[in-house]
Amino acid sequence: MIKKIFLLGNPNVGKSVVFSRLTGVQVISSNYPGTTVEISKGYLKTEEGKIEVIDLPGAYSLEPTSRAEEVAVTFLKDGPMDEMAVINIVDATSLERNLFLTLQLIEQGYPVIICLNMCDDTTHRGIHIDTQNLEKILGVPVISTCAVTGAGIKLLIKRIEEAKPAQGNQLTHEARWQEIGRIVEAVQQLTHRHHTLREILEDASVRPLSGLMIAAAVIFTSFKIVRFVGEALINRIFDPVFLNLYQPLLERLSQALGHQGFTHHLLIGELINGKIDFKQSLGLLTTAPYIEFAMVLPYIISFYLILSLLEDIGYLPRLAILLDNLLHRLGLHGFAIIPVLLGFGCNVPGILATRVLESKRERFIACTLISIGVPCVPLQAMVFGLLGKFSGFYVGGVYLVLFSILISLGLILNRILKGYSPEFLLEIPPYRFPPLTVLGKKLFFRIKGFLIEAVPIVLLGVLIINILMFFRLFDFITAIFAPVIQDLFGLPKEAVVALVIGFLRKDVAVGMLMPLGLSAKQLFIAATLLAISFPCIATFAVLLKELGLKDLIKSTLIMIVISIIVGTILNFGILH
Repeated sequence: MIKKIFLLGNPNVGKSVVFSRLTGVQVISSNYPGTTVEISKGYLKTEEGKIEVIDLPGAYSLEPTSRAEEVAVTFLKDGPMDEMAVINIVDATSLERNLFLTLQLIEQGYPVIICLNMCDDTTHRGIHIDTQNLEKILGVPVISTCAVTGAGIKLLIKRIEEAKPAQGNQLTHEARWQEIGRIVEAVQQLTHRHHTLREILEDASVRPLSGLMIAAAVIFTSFKIVRFVGEALINRIFDPVFLNLYQPLLERLSQALGHQGFTHHLLIGELINGKIDFKQSLGLLTTAPYIEFAMVLPYIISFYLILSLLEDIGYLPRLAILLDNLLHRLGLHGFAIIPVLLGFGCNVPGILATRVLESKRERFIACTLISIGVPCVPLQAMVFGLLGKFSGFYVGGVYLVLFSILISLGLILNRILKGYSPEFLLEIPPYRFPPLTVLGKKLFFRIKGFLIEAVPIVLLGVLIINILMFFRLFDFITAIFAPVIQDLFGLPKEAVVALVIGFLRKDVAVGMLMPLGLSAKQLFIAATLLAISFPCIATFAVLLKELGLKDLIKSTLIMIVISIIVGTILNFGILH
């Protein structure tokens, strides 16, 4: 059983990136006693348990010529041979230079596995290495990897147990270089080739500067398309169906019910100026289906269309790699961007997607951040409708506040929460355009799942609201919360009803703010509070299932505290 893994290689071969891939975000760094040479330690989580991983200083040789090399050699000599493995990280673009250290490790009987890193660069440079032949010649496992993207890392972990001492003759300095020449000639071929456009885009997508520019362009364009497609579906399909075909039927039903009474209140809701208003009537047959199908579903369709397209093209894994460093500071890793993006469609699938995160600590952080800082499409649609008529400043302000909360809260939770966050290993596929049939099926099942989850909740929410309003029970709730709402948030007491209803359904709650005649500042504060505070009841139920009661209570308390702080700051501070 391997208990320790030593990473050793020449300087600048991607050793620290491999170390990060193996150990995740919990790293212990310290200076070797009596020196300024830094040693990094972490743990690789496997099915059998945790294996200690030690990142040794870069070395060109096991015959030390510097203090760093002395430290590396000392660690190797002190390690128990039968309980250790040495991952020798080799720069595949400079095979000849790197093999000198490799042969020394083999000659001295260390259990070695070769990590042939930067395999993406070899492809671009026309370097072809026969890894099977190289493995046969050296007598130890050889795995091609690209640590930056995660390619080959899974296989490397899988084959660590195969690390073994090989039969290596003790060679002189000159003989060793001659042997290296013979090996390189046998396994390496050089050809001239130009990068394809696809390869150029693949590389640019994961580099810091170009990658961030591409990410900004992709995200901006995606949301523009989501809004354009959603509005087109509303204006050209859903609104005409509701207004021209469905509303006349409801008006006949309303007339048959006498325009009043409990049954009319439940089914049709309140008549606004003597007419049915789909946004304000709050009936089971009026507002409930209109919000879900005419206001929310169009944006759900357009959002999941774009998300599925980005997934299948192969861009989302690259976005995960690009944001890995940032998310590490929030106690997560790059792949957490997938649950976050899903959360922008609906928080329920976003929180369910946190199951890919391996530790309970990561899942708690991700679920809390999604619930507080990621607005779902239904809420976003209503925010655009509510604040868009004033200016883009208010709409953008909601997103800016939520983003600031997400980053700040993530940093705080990462610092105060105890636990271990292992690294998630992600393979990066090449860019390819998906078959339209596959794209269509994925879109169909996602929309179907959303409707199955959302429609019953909306109907139940509107039903409860109707009953509470009919019997004037909201007056009691308003009396309790009015001081906080009025004094801290600067909102009228009538807004209490909308904020409480937000627990049942955010889009319904935002819709209830419309007839209150609030100012732009008040609408901004109310919409922001709805986005931050309790998620809808469906999301709340999933949080209970995924986190458990204890962590759900913790997450809820965090929401309440942040809502009070942010609402107060917006009222008395920034927008005062």
